Amino acid sequence: MTGTDAPAAVAAGERPQAEIDARGDALKALAEGGVPHLVAGAYAFHQYTGIFRDTKDLDVFLRERDLEAALAALERAGFRTEIVDPTWIAKGYRGEWFVDLIHSSGNGVAVVDDRWFEHARPGTVLGQPVMLAPPEEMIWSKGFVLERERFDGHDVNHLLHACADTIDWTRLLERFERYPEVLLAHLLLFRFAYPGERDRVPAFVIDRLVEQARTQNGVPDRICRGTLISRVHYQHDLDVHGYADGRRWDEADRAEGGKAGDGGRERDLPAGGGR
Repeated sequence: MTGTDAPAAVAAGERPQAEIDARGDALKALAEGGVPHLVAGAYAFHQYTGIFRDTKDLDVFLRERDLEAALAALERAGFRTEIVDPTWIAKGYRGEWFVDLIHSSGNGVAVVDDRWFEHARPGTVLGQPVMLAPPEEMIWSKGFVLERERFDGHDVNHLLHACADTIDWTRLLERFERYPEVLLAHLLLFRFAYPGERDRVPAFVIDRLVEQARTQNGVPDRICRGTLISRVHYQHDLDVHGYADGRRWDEADRAEGGKAGDGGRERDLPAGGGR
């Protein structure tokens, strides 16, 4: 982790200062409102990897049970709020600028639960002390963003490169327990991109994923799980080739097995995740 807050200075030169101020005000409003939250997205990515890229918004992750309090805190600070998709995201607007409030991945898999907060790391964003989403959970969430117009595999590679020596590999394996092929695919791409760094991924991780992928049971044969990694690009397989929708099947199966995460409903944590 770099521990620097370069995006605040750099983005101020590329974005209107009022937009940067809106992001900072949102963080202050959540902190003053006692809303447990984590910073992710481009700001956390920079703190972990040192790579800065301009970003159109601020990504704040929180448990679903804290969403109502977050929206109220932003409204008190003058933001207009909207629940865009109850599955995973709401937004707070100040004029044309906005903050994303995210409580799950878009496919419903990477639910923000208490473990995100238990393993969060301290950082500084826009001059303010914050807690950052853990790299393991960022990899979990980004691992399923494989659209034609947005591919987060590069981010996964850079997070692995920056954090491999401190990653909790057992927890990462647990996060991908239902989807070993997804994590295995990313780790193979990491090995390809950085052949001299491949030993930084413990051998037991690759071995376990290969074994899980080989022996995984319970998934119907005539199903396409591509809809978990892309909303649109596997529709042809459903419509023309007659595959069952793997995303719908997975949602139902997770609901029955209770493996989708607790939605942040099990235990209370201090405001700000203990910071």
